[in-house]
Amino acid sequence: MRHLLEIANEKRASLFEVTDAYRIVNGAADGFPGLTLDRFGDRLQVQFFGPEMLPRRREFVDAVAAMFNPACIVVKERLSRSGKSLENAPMEVAFGTRNAAVGTVREGNARFHVDLLDTVNPGLFLDMRHVRLEVEDRFRAMTGTVPASDKQPAQSSAEINGPRFLNLFSYTCSFSVHARLGGAAVATNADISGKILDKGRENYALNGLDLRPGEFFRGNALEYVRWAAKKGLKFDGIVLDPPSFARFKGFNFNVREHLMPLVSECAALLNAGAFFMVSSNYSEFALDSFARDVLAAVKSVYKEARTAWKRGQDIDFAGSGATKDSCLVATLVEL
Repeated sequence: MRHLLEIANEKRASLFEVTDAYRIVNGAADGFPGLTLDRFGDRLQVQFFGPEMLPRRREFVDAVAAMFNPACIVVKERLSRSGKSLENAPMEVAFGTRNAAVGTVREGNARFHVDLLDTVNPGLFLDMRHVRLEVEDRFRAMTGTVPASDKQPAQSSAEINGPRFLNLFSYTCSFSVHARLGGAAVATNADISGKILDKGRENYALNGLDLRPGEFFRGNALEYVRWAAKKGLKFDGIVLDPPSFARFKGFNFNVREHLMPLVSECAALLNAGAFFMVSSNYSEFALDSFARDVLAAVKSVYKEARTAWKRGQDIDFAGSGATKDSCLVATLVEL
């Protein structure tokens, strides 16, 4: 078991200088079927998505502790004993202390708060790292300047000049932190959860970013897009990374039915020369057809739109797409 862990960790060596938050084991592709192991700084997260490794749970935890000497190891069982997937997964601190489950991680120029015991998701989705880093690079290329510091005074919406970013279904606002660090003048976050947006504000503070007018919107992403269209707002970059299903004020969003119409509405908010990244973890989407559908939806507004890339998860997600718990389709369109 130790040997397999060493091999898996070495596969991720190219990420060590970039981040201290990455997936060490991604199921069967790394020799551990039904199991994932994620690093979040000094703390580790083990998740069981299948029954294969459950009988060796203690052995695995002991091997991980001996190899990495973490502050803590949190174990989550993402399935019931009957094999049903669980959203409210049982969690256990199998090594270390509960206090050690909370901390910060680094990702390129950014820092993020994580809490392995808060919910199933600790506060940062690892499989979107490569896109977050690109968002920062793209805004840095637009501005050609060092990002503004938190020592600058807050500005009114009318006074803020420079490229703008829109982060829909923003979760803890990690895309927006990278956008602001890259020089975006405003990075607007839309999410239905006030608690999650508060975590986004904490991430802004952790990175020395002042809170600017219009950057936090609690509500349905579609609601914000239509409000922005009425106001004539335009953006130089948009990220649309929705959950497969969501509910808000009686509206049931499902990605198969509602995503592409939303893509078309978002496209109308783009400035000339802007970029638009759309992604989904819905396991029934195929990358090629997904990218074609996104491009067609954008082209319904901007005929000159083109696909810059289409891809799945980053290198730490070995065997991506082979299981429902490790899948991603993402594409970036440029105008």
